[in-house]
Amino acid sequence: MSSVKAVVVAADIMTAYGNGLDSCWEGLLANRTAVARLARFETGAFHSDYGATIPGLDYHCNTSLAMQMLVQLFDRSKEVFPADARLLLATTKGEIDLLEKSIITGAGDAAESSLDHLLGKVANITGARGGGMVLSAACTSSTAAAARAAAMIRNGTADCVLVVACDSVTEFIYSGFSSLMALDKVPARPFDKHRAGLSVGEAAAFALIMSEERARREERTILGEVAGWGMSDDANHMTGPSRASEGLILAIDKALRSAEAEPQQLGFISAHGTGTVYNDAMEMLAFRSVVGDRKLPVYSIKGGIGHTMGAAGLVEMIVALRALRVNNVPPTVNMVEVDDDAQGWVANRSQDVDRNALALLTSAGFSGVNAALVLA
Repeated sequence: MSSVKAVVVAADIMTAYGNGLDSCWEGLLANRTAVARLARFETGAFHSDYGATIPGLDYHCNTSLAMQMLVQLFDRSKEVFPADARLLLATTKGEIDLLEKSIITGAGDAAESSLDHLLGKVANITGARGGGMVLSAACTSSTAAAARAAAMIRNGTADCVLVVACDSVTEFIYSGFSSLMALDKVPARPFDKHRAGLSVGEAAAFALIMSEERARREERTILGEVAGWGMSDDANHMTGPSRASEGLILAIDKALRSAEAEPQQLGFISAHGTGTVYNDAMEMLAFRSVVGDRKLPVYSIKGGIGHTMGAAGLVEMIVALRALRVNNVPPTVNMVEVDDDAQGWVANRSQDVDRNALALLTSAGFSGVNAALVLA
């Protein structure tokens, strides 16, 4: 394996808890959910009326929800990104509310909702001029983008990559999950015995990933390393994961091999943990298969911020890097009665972890796609 390390030197998030990683971390540690009844659009025709939205965003105005989030996120960070940074934009639907507005009201240009347009806008506000690409791989989008960035750095294609992720809660998105009967009627309860579905959420995030050599040359603070990655597709169903979890197991195995790590080196797992019956059971089966009898702290943050779709993996990576630095993982918010499969793994309280351990992060998405990262 190449000796080049891909390290994270700057990162931040915006979630329903507020702008910044600190607000999210504090909300999770307080075991407080940001999932609430939706007021953005009428939900009477849908399977649920709960979601996690960011206060203060304007719906169906001249600026998309995604751009409102990103502008606030980057204004807050004050980060000056290198002009030669390669840009990877991860999202499932981007500025879909612009398309909604055009169809419903006849105002605006529907073509403005294309992901290429959003990529150009993000390049403009970040100043990243090294070339850009959109990665849209369902709910593994930003996990895949972080993996792509690390691979580009390890193989010498780039020494600086800016990964940006965003997705928003719109009526179109919400109706889609409702039609699949995938929404819980109360805030999502990952790994709970009585879980019944997910809660849709919105978020924006960025991570600046560099080669360790460039980071040290520029005297950057290193937040952590993307040490390994893996992807697979179980080709089981358009929306449902394989209950045998062979796809996720393969992705995890690839990530561990990429990191030249053994399962025994893992200290905790940041799970996809949507709160749907089959996802959570599939993940626990995969974790037991990979780790064996040794039970690790496992948590999901989706009971707190909802399922932020294409942005989920990057948000969870940034939270996991914080957990690695403070040697403590947050509770699984809303989990009250732990499912039998997750006994001894998942808790509704924070848990201390080994300071020298690695972290495993998992994601899954429609079409059977799976992704995993190993973080150091």
